Amino acid sequence: MGKFKFNETHIDGVYVIEPTVYGDHRGYFMETYNAEEFKAAGLNYDFVQDNQSSSRRGVLRGLHFQKTHPQAKLVRVLSGEVFDVAVDLRKNSPTYGQWEGVLLSAENKKQFMIPRGFAHGFIVVSETAEFAYKCDDFYHPEDEGGLIYNDPQIGIEWPQVGEVILSEKDLKNPLLKDTKIEF
Repeated sequence: MGKFKFNETHIDGVYVIEPTVYGDHRGYFMETYNAEEFKAAGLNYDFVQDNQSSSRRGVLRGLHFQKTHPQAKLVRVLSGEVFDVAVDLRKNSPTYGQWEGVLLSAENKKQFMIPRGFAHGFIVVSETAEFAYKCDDFYHPEDEGGLIYNDPQIGIEWPQVGEVILSEKDLKNPLLKDTKIEF
């Protein structure tokens, strides 16, 4: 038996991954990534960068993507809880403009695999959260693009958390229909 359960979503290439957790009276142990098992599941990525952020309740980061250096991301939560979202931006995809969301928490230990060609974002639903992710390409600040989190065409059903807190940059993100993206 493998150390991971790879759950396909309605969007091709997007997975919710559940690691096997070995626990006893001392605590727990789990693998968070194993290249051989991911490749056997058809997820053949060469991760080159790890990122981590800390945010408070209501902080919404996203929806972000890289225009000419798209990144696949394997995301998880180290403490707290977030609602994580991927939006399909692949022009020839039957699910273009559709989204998939999952509640990720330190408690459920789920991970979210987002391939290249997606916008990504999350909102913190706990008091605070620490969020970590692997990328298969380096971040290029000049190459960043974004979509407004509440685009009615996409229709993401964000959980109610009270005040939504966005960066100045994310407040100015355009609608999908006003974005020229070629994935």
